[in-house]
Amino acid sequence: MCTSVVEICRAEGAGKSEGGWFPVTSAVVSYDHPHHALLEEAITIDFVNHDLGPGARAAVEITLESAKELAAALARAIAAAEEMEGQRGKAPLLKDEGGRMTRRLRLKAKVESQKGFKPSDE
Repeated sequence: MCTSVVEICRAEGAGKSEGGWFPVTSAVVSYDHPHHALLEEAITIDFVNHDLGPGARAAVEITLESAKELAAALARAIAAAEEMEGQRGKAPLLKDEGGRMTRRLRLKAKVESQKGFKPSDE
């Protein structure tokens, strides 16, 4: 079944392909038959720079369930980043271990997945 589900958005950053790093200008998210993953249907995410041709592409093909988990992880990371950005310049002055005054950001958002993964588990 051809789903014709395609979403395109502006994306600023960098991606890595066979030719090395390239500037990313957009992201294409689709749900259709994958080209490489052994799945009937997949969410495909392409980070591209159309001005640089087909070599400027970094892609993944993942299951719908994996895409849902990725979306939730992105939402949590974005919420934590926005909280940190909102605290910039507002953090209290504290003494570090050397007795120097420094600003420390406090992160209230808990960044853990529903399965209990923590970055320190790596």
